[in-house]
Amino acid sequence: MSDTIRCRCARCTIRSLVGPAILVTVGALFLLHEMAGGYFSFGNTFPVILIVIGAVQLASALAPMDGHLSSARASTVPPSAPVSPGPTSGQGQ
Repeated sequence: MSDTIRCRCARCTIRSLVGPAILVTVGALFLLHEMAGGYFSFGNTFPVILIVIGAVQLASALAPMDGHLSSARASTVPPSAPVSPGPTSGQGQ
């Protein structure tokens, strides 16, 4: 596992769905080709993949960024609490 902190905002969550959405779309297109054949060949239906990618990107762009972690903050572990200085002897008096 990685020690980096991942962003869990709605925009990043939707953006992470691009790969699975493409995989499901390609599977559905091949299933249609096997079941119906003819018009549903991959040569006729490949624009559906572009439509799915565009729909996911549009949903990602419209999603709020509440709680978004920037790449600089997401790659580092949060700093620990500051240590309060103890009493110093012999200084200032």
